[in-house]
Amino acid sequence: MRYDIDSAMLQTLLPAIAGAEDGLARLDERVARSPVGQGFAERSHYLDAAGALWVAGELVHVEDLVLHDAHMDSRAPSHELTIAHSVLRIRRRIETADPGWALSPAGLGVLTASTLEGQERAPDAGSTESGGEPDDEDDEAPLAAELAELDALLARSQRLLDRHAGKPVAEEPERTAPSQRDDDPLGLFGDDEWNEEERLREWRGLIPLVEELPPSLAAAILFDAWERIEPVRRQHWLGGLLIASSLRVRGKVASHLFSFHTGLKQIRHERRRSRDRVTRLQAFMDAMRDSAITGLKEIDRLSLARTQMELRFRGRRSNSSLPQLADFILSRPMVSAAMIARELGVTQRGALNLINEIGIREITGRGRYRAWGII
Repeated sequence: MRYDIDSAMLQTLLPAIAGAEDGLARLDERVARSPVGQGFAERSHYLDAAGALWVAGELVHVEDLVLHDAHMDSRAPSHELTIAHSVLRIRRRIETADPGWALSPAGLGVLTASTLEGQERAPDAGSTESGGEPDDEDDEAPLAAELAELDALLARSQRLLDRHAGKPVAEEPERTAPSQRDDDPLGLFGDDEWNEEERLREWRGLIPLVEELPPSLAAAILFDAWERIEPVRRQHWLGGLLIASSLRVRGKVASHLFSFHTGLKQIRHERRRSRDRVTRLQAFMDAMRDSAITGLKEIDRLSLARTQMELRFRGRRSNSSLPQLADFILSRPMVSAAMIARELGVTQRGALNLINEIGIREITGRGRYRAWGII
């Protein structure tokens, strides 16, 4: 499908553009200058991942996501929790990479596991350029290629031995072109009529067209185009991360990776899925404004909590673990004794003693799987 940009709608969208631009600018300035900015950026990864699943109609508890990320699950992870953890990992990978990497052909090829025509070689998942952790799935591809070469070598050797022994030799099978998805031999997920690579190229073609527009409006148009074109069927939540990357490239929110889904889940479904494009764009820009307002309130809350914790360890010795514990608490929606023990390199008994000294509230009220956080 073709996505056209109509310049006549700018006058109608001016109030929403002004509100979104103002909110994004205030949030970026506060995060860049606040002492809790780094902790806020870390916490926003978890909240945005849970918000992305909420927008998709799935409920994932942030507490379960924190425990799953720390490999300390209290129960078997659900399918939704696994997807939310994928969103969390991709957000971290985008944030640690170069600002324009996610929107480049190489970056999109890595994030969507596709191959765009004319794209550069994708950076290694473990390299410093991508800034991400190596995926377990990527390690299986070289092994599969080596095993395929060994099988082909054994088949050629067997045909050569049969030829020398005078036995009938079967004809060498013709090499067929590899299918688009090697992991889908039955065609359960692939669709010949749904060309993801062509749709991705069409979506990327809009990026140069919106460069002259305000960053918030450009991000809203890119997200609306992502919703309309649907380039990737199995990673529909990726659109919110890509427009956050576009705001980072434009320098509008350069201090951290913007949490778009946090505000989007506050917008009614009727507005997000309206048939009128102007209504949808207004909804997306209102989502940016709401997310910025929520972020400003969160920074105020974290700043107050940090001030209260600093009163607890003021005058302590220089090698005290309480300042490091305060930074760790600010970077997670919740913490457990085991998480603190692993982060600080102390025993769980020592972690409990530190928690009592720093004075944060328990949020579980249970004897087992106790957790603490800033309320």
